[in-house]
Amino acid sequence: MEQKTPELKSAKVLKEVMRKYFYELKEADETRNKKIAWCSSVGPAELAIAAGFLVYFPENHAAIMGAQRTAMEYIPVANAYGYSPDICSYLTSDIGAYLKGETPLKAYGMKRVPRPDVLLYNTNQCRDVYDWFSFYAREFKVPIYGINTPRNQTTVREDVVEVCARQMQEIVPHLEEISGKKFDIDRLREVLECSLKCSLLWEEVLNASANVPAPATFFDHCIHMGPAVVLRGRKEAVEYYELLLKELKERIKNRIAAVPGERHRFYWDGMPIWGRLRMLSNTFARLKSAVVVSSYCNSWVFSQFDPKDPFKSMARAYCSIFISQDENYKENYIAEKVEKFKVDGIIFHDSKTCPNNTNSRYGMPRRLKERLGIPYLIINGDLNDLRCFSDEQTITNIEAFVEQLEEES
Repeated sequence: MEQKTPELKSAKVLKEVMRKYFYELKEADETRNKKIAWCSSVGPAELAIAAGFLVYFPENHAAIMGAQRTAMEYIPVANAYGYSPDICSYLTSDIGAYLKGETPLKAYGMKRVPRPDVLLYNTNQCRDVYDWFSFYAREFKVPIYGINTPRNQTTVREDVVEVCARQMQEIVPHLEEISGKKFDIDRLREVLECSLKCSLLWEEVLNASANVPAPATFFDHCIHMGPAVVLRGRKEAVEYYELLLKELKERIKNRIAAVPGERHRFYWDGMPIWGRLRMLSNTFARLKSAVVVSSYCNSWVFSQFDPKDPFKSMARAYCSIFISQDENYKENYIAEKVEKFKVDGIIFHDSKTCPNNTNSRYGMPRRLKERLGIPYLIINGDLNDLRCFSDEQTITNIEAFVEQLEEES
């Protein structure tokens, strides 16, 4: 009988942490006892928390629909409304669900997404977040403010950091007006310190998989990243990652592998395929292969936060995320991770509707193969739209890729 590693015990705690987060939003939406800010996932959430807002993340909402495989019910609704099938399927899933009057948050007793008092975005990921949030600004007739961050940077320039910091500072008076409270810079420092602790712990969680055998995989990370996205800046995230890290260290000490009999180690580049996480996890595990590191999950490591210089350090950290950088930076980043995590091959996910986080279209896989001497596999799919993904073809390609490694070893 094939050996299986038990689920991380922390998963039960994670469910409770996320449940409390959504119930808090539910209460605020029903009673209006707290203001609610919607924020892009790599945006200025710390500003909103410091100003006394609860923060809701539409990207998290869209990922839930992707994981539950309901996104395909909603994408055509947004398409019919005028949003192209070629743009971000997070956007079309989320707007389509709203137009249809449905939400997976009904699991938390929520009949609808929580009504926003303000929308905050950062284009460090892509322009889609602005267009996405603009729909809701029009729909709810609430203000929208954001940071317009340059992309494809060769390096994070100081003048860019200063401009983005100023944009953040310019949001503050608007938050004061909406909240009815004077902004407290010391409270921002506290929130930023909490976010920094969360980031450093999350980075330790991810780095634990540099161990051989890895105590967790990319597919585990995609689930356990929830607090780093929606609760950073709050103590609940820090407490959760302290617990998870302790469990991973125990696994390392006792040589408990996420993939029993681990023989091959892979890097995942690009978005998760949310509706096929379990299938992909099981496929790689069956082939004694562990996907140990990714570009995606590391995007919520903000080690440059500095409570002593909150606005500039936030700007620098948010300008420095992987997706905002140019090809040379990304190649060097992946090369460093390949060495650190003892990777045998790279999996590139070519996501149909997410060109901004797809890195296989301009020759990078071949350049990295020549540089590192390891093979790569390109998987065609999408973050949410499973019509772009073939189970059979993908499984066959993964099996052939692993077989190729076996023959060469």
